[in-house]
Amino acid sequence: MCGIVGAIAQRNVVPILIEGLSRLEYRGYDSAGIAILDGENIKRVRAVGRVAELQQKAAAENLGGTVGIGHTRWATHGGVTESNAHPHVSGGEIAVVHNGIIENHEEQRARLKALGYVFESQTDTEVIAHLIHHHLKQNGDLFAATRLAVAELTGAYAIAVVNLRQPDIMVCARQGCPLLIGLGDGENFVASDVSAVLSATRRVIYMEDGDVAELRQSGIRLLDNRGQAVERKVHLSAVSLASLELGPYTHFMQKEIHEQPRALTDTMEAVIDDGAFGTALFGQDAADVFARVDSILILAAGTSYYAGLTAKYWLESIARIPTNVEIASEYRYRASVANPRQLIITISQSGETLDTMEALKHAKSLGQELTLAICNVQESAIPRASRLVFYTRAGAEIGVASTKAFTTQLVGLFVLAATLAKQRGNLAPEQEQNFLDALRHLPGSVQHALNLEPQIREWARLFADKHHALFLGRGAHYPIALEGALKLKEISYIHAEAYPAGELKHGPLALVDRDMPVVVIAPNDTLLEKVKSNMQEVSARGGELFVFADLDSHFTASEGVHVIRTPRHVGVLSPILHTVPVQLLAYHAALLKGNDVDKPRNLAKSVTVE
Repeated sequence: MCGIVGAIAQRNVVPILIEGLSRLEYRGYDSAGIAILDGENIKRVRAVGRVAELQQKAAAENLGGTVGIGHTRWATHGGVTESNAHPHVSGGEIAVVHNGIIENHEEQRARLKALGYVFESQTDTEVIAHLIHHHLKQNGDLFAATRLAVAELTGAYAIAVVNLRQPDIMVCARQGCPLLIGLGDGENFVASDVSAVLSATRRVIYMEDGDVAELRQSGIRLLDNRGQAVERKVHLSAVSLASLELGPYTHFMQKEIHEQPRALTDTMEAVIDDGAFGTALFGQDAADVFARVDSILILAAGTSYYAGLTAKYWLESIARIPTNVEIASEYRYRASVANPRQLIITISQSGETLDTMEALKHAKSLGQELTLAICNVQESAIPRASRLVFYTRAGAEIGVASTKAFTTQLVGLFVLAATLAKQRGNLAPEQEQNFLDALRHLPGSVQHALNLEPQIREWARLFADKHHALFLGRGAHYPIALEGALKLKEISYIHAEAYPAGELKHGPLALVDRDMPVVVIAPNDTLLEKVKSNMQEVSARGGELFVFADLDSHFTASEGVHVIRTPRHVGVLSPILHTVPVQLLAYHAALLKGNDVDKPRNLAKSVTVE
């Protein structure tokens, strides 16, 4: 959600900014802009719509310079207009780009208006621009002015700012929103995501909350939240430019769905290589932490929350540990009973999800120090704040609707359940070997599920003109039904809801008619006969059923009953396998509706605001 890129160099930085903004498009945005220091002026170009439109405007104005900042905006304060797009300028001297939300912007706006500042936008960001300018008039130094300004802000922010009167520096600051510094040779960069600077450098520094940095061509200066000079670790990014390209695929979502066999293999590689479930997979002191745990609380949002719901079944049935799952944004605002022996698990693809990060902080403030992060992005904020970490290895995920990140999260959580079970004496050697064998065969089974795409594409033709859909599942497959409904909503804009199949008769059955398709996840497990009874309830009301069954299930297609058979039942890992067909169904339904599959309306990839 929103994106920042900035550069200070000896060359024209406009192509760097445009390419960086293009790399950030996946995060979700509705307008974009860049500002360049050009001698006596700040030259600014903004556009509503895509980065391609901004690029055309910049080329038409022959924009160029060695210092500049750029931004993709996802509207929060104020509508989608050019005047609300970033960068924002104050006094004709400074330009600012900002991710996040300033909670005290109304108070600061009133104060700045009283000081004579005129506001041209509805954004909270313009408050930052004027506030920095106000302090700049007092001391003439951008770095000092920025530090004074951010000290007066309440909320979350990542900002980059340039000053016409100090064209040899750029200043950036972070609180609650991701921001990194890219280190080049005689040039330096700032960005909200490493993908924005990969074409220029792989050497990056991840800023911490409260950091303020000054960038020059020759180097950087960084102060922490106490105002002390500090050196942060330099990381060599492992993200490849190739992973950010479409290759032979039409959309990133399509690419990422088909990358799942490889992503799953990479994520479970250490387990398979070791031939055992070991605590070292989660950190050096994981054995000590796990030995102290008497229960688990999972905190997450969106798709990651559904991964947590699936994990609850595994953790309680395999590891025999009481487990609760909460939506992060709800947990942090309720009065909860702290348990210092409870393991707090946070799940986030980006590692920067603000609601999840704040929920983790809240748990720790209550004295809950046993923390584990399941995350796809190395050295992101949530893993850094957690005692233990399990990194999934999905690779870069560009499509807004999560696919391979979700299935690799499930693998990580299953490995956790098996590891805890083993440590607690609840996993016999034979069962451990069975689980390891199931993991080894999983990528192949997922590939077989991907081979069902032509059949699922035909189903999508029956969905494209619908307005509503129901998804049903039981046990550990109920969260997969939730995920299927979410995917359909996210990218096809078809309203969809999911229910435990047994709940159908307790209300949702009233919605069923011939215009309401009902998708059923029906693996060949102990609940299959119960699911069949629920399906009869739908058929009796004239509903049309779309059943994802296993190869060894005894289902017969008939009028109003469509059946696609996934590979033979894969046991405890079946929820992972059954995720793939519902992803493909949503993808092809959205294609038929002509939607932008990778950038669904109103949504962002990395949600870094409340």
